Amino acid sequence: MRILIIAPSWIGDTVAAQTLFMRLRAYHPDAVIDALAPPWVAAVLHAMPEINGEVLDNPFAHGQLRLKERWALARQLAKRGYDAAYVLPNSLKSALIPAFAGISKRVGFTGESRYGLINVRHTLDTAATPLQVERYAILAEEPRAALPRPYPLPQLSVDAAAQAATLQSLALSGSPAPVIFCPGAEFGPAKRWPEKHFAALARQLGAQGIPVWLLGSKKDAAVGEEIVRQSEGAARNLCGVTNLAQAVQLIALARHVVTNDSGLMHVAAALGTPLTALFGSSSPGYTPPLSEQAQVISLNLACSPCFKRECPLGHLDCLNKIAPERVAGTIQ
Repeated sequence: MRILIIAPSWIGDTVAAQTLFMRLRAYHPDAVIDALAPPWVAAVLHAMPEINGEVLDNPFAHGQLRLKERWALARQLAKRGYDAAYVLPNSLKSALIPAFAGISKRVGFTGESRYGLINVRHTLDTAATPLQVERYAILAEEPRAALPRPYPLPQLSVDAAAQAATLQSLALSGSPAPVIFCPGAEFGPAKRWPEKHFAALARQLGAQGIPVWLLGSKKDAAVGEEIVRQSEGAARNLCGVTNLAQAVQLIALARHVVTNDSGLMHVAAALGTPLTALFGSSSPGYTPPLSEQAQVISLNLACSPCFKRECPLGHLDCLNKIAPERVAGTIQ
């Protein structure tokens, strides 16, 4: 059996989807599972043993239709002879390629009125599946069936040789084990703990001889530099320096991760690294870090979660009032 996954465009969602892949592997142990994914999430899929085929490049950015190019890619995929496709995004555009490829079984939620494009249609039941990981996992079942529980949690794997090569290429030492900060959040500033708090925590850890590394994308580089400045050099800024595969490898060796609600939070949870997750404008009730090693700090103010990119009240109390001392007390 050959299965094609149409993967999500977000790192955290891609991590959450691994539970679905685990279920598919259990139901079809001999299947070859490929994934069609944006390049910026491919490294996460490579860290999942369930994806035992290829991770194929999905070149279409969010919002791009490019119907002719989608048709051409679909005709290439048709040659692979897929028996089933699981379409994880809910957009109509994401369902076009498996339909154009003539894959007979196309599984997903109805989403944006995808009648015909999705022919094994699930209807979202938010009460029965409140978590994102559950909404992906239930796609392995027949429509209207209950989600079998307990279900496996995401568990990424890291190649030790690649990890050693990353440390060498960045002139880093894994001993003593660092505390890693993930100060970015793609969604917006209302999900970011203030730089001054990260800096204060870095100074405290540095005084104890504990290295502090900052991880994130190029968009987070300026935030990282400000944390380094305010911490008086107690942290090393690796934001935009590593690729995602290297970030996964570094998080795997950390003694602890302090993170906003972000994709790297889900990576740390799936690696089993102890972590402290800071929630402000978002809610841990939908996409919590899926790990027994995770601690969540959320002040649960009357104004949060608001799910806004920027604080509509202008004070960001939901994150400003999480004191560095409280976070320091959670670090192992």
